[in-house]
Amino acid sequence: MTRVGDWVAAMESLYDPRWAASWDAVGLVCGDPAADCGHALFAVDPVEATVAEAVRLGVGLLVTHHPLLLRAVHGVPEVDYKGRLVSTLVREGIALYVAHTNADVASPGVSDALASALGVRDVVPLAPDPPDAAAKVVTYVPAEQCRSVIDAMTAAGAGSIGAYTRCAWWVDGHGTFDAPASANPAVGEPGGRTETPERRVELVVPTARVAAVVGALRVAHPYEEPAYDVLPTLVPHARGVGRIGDLAEPTTLGELAAVVASALPTTANPIRVSGDAVRVVRRVAVCGGAGDDLIDAARAAGADVYVTADLRHHPVSEAAERGLAMVDAGHWATEWPWLGDAAERVANSLGDVRTTVSTTVTDPWSLLA
Repeated sequence: MTRVGDWVAAMESLYDPRWAASWDAVGLVCGDPAADCGHALFAVDPVEATVAEAVRLGVGLLVTHHPLLLRAVHGVPEVDYKGRLVSTLVREGIALYVAHTNADVASPGVSDALASALGVRDVVPLAPDPPDAAAKVVTYVPAEQCRSVIDAMTAAGAGSIGAYTRCAWWVDGHGTFDAPASANPAVGEPGGRTETPERRVELVVPTARVAAVVGALRVAHPYEEPAYDVLPTLVPHARGVGRIGDLAEPTTLGELAAVVASALPTTANPIRVSGDAVRVVRRVAVCGGAGDDLIDAARAAGADVYVTADLRHHPVSEAAERGLAMVDAGHWATEWPWLGDAAERVANSLGDVRTTVSTTVTDPWSLLA
């Protein structure tokens, strides 16, 4: 039986908590990682409606994009709104897991799902995260043992670049050393000078795994005293906030707004458009959720139009003066497409499990409709 902890591990392999903003609160909020869980509900908000939906469906896990406890609390009494939700989840045996800004920057993540829903292709981050700090571990090994040393280093955590694993590079060369009389060299003789063919082997290693990888290298290496270097490096990735790409064919702003309206779920918060409806657009920037802090980035990246949410009057007015069209499609609606993408990826990872994507509209403006 799949357990809550298995779901957590699958989520965190896709949306690493280390990618979350420093102010964010992501991860397992309540629930027992050892509890059985064959069915999870994915929703944008942890509110009464989605908690009630989780209870009605009998799921073992509620996964939400927005945090429930973003600020520190000292108790969860049921006289408090959030305390009531936590108590309900605990009583019903339902775990709560949050993936927020770590899902925003992930690749694929929240904005990738929004771009896909709108037909925006070949996307790249609108505001890329800086490269990851890492190390490159270099060693020198006889050709016959090259692959076994690479295997050992890979098993210890080396050699992952994006979705690829066991990534290594080598080049043939020659090494030389003088062995003391008391040595027991794998190549050459004690007390003599040796010149031997060797391979220089390089693998990228996450900083946190350097010690483990070096330990594995030393165990697997045939030499009594293997030589190795640990060099600082930076590893590029595709993470970042927002996405920008192109439509398959140019269209008008009015037609794109109609695509947005049909592709995203309907709420009482109507889609707002800034710009000339007959203007031709092709290069589209998107950001799920509140995105008016990326208006300048969208302009700098050459976007014709920027689709996001929670846009304020003055930034939109200034963007219009500078020629950038804008579509405000609502916070909840622009993040909702990610739920189905995340649910599918996690289910594919775990195998025999069920996922349900909530269609309960929790956009707070819908309550005023």
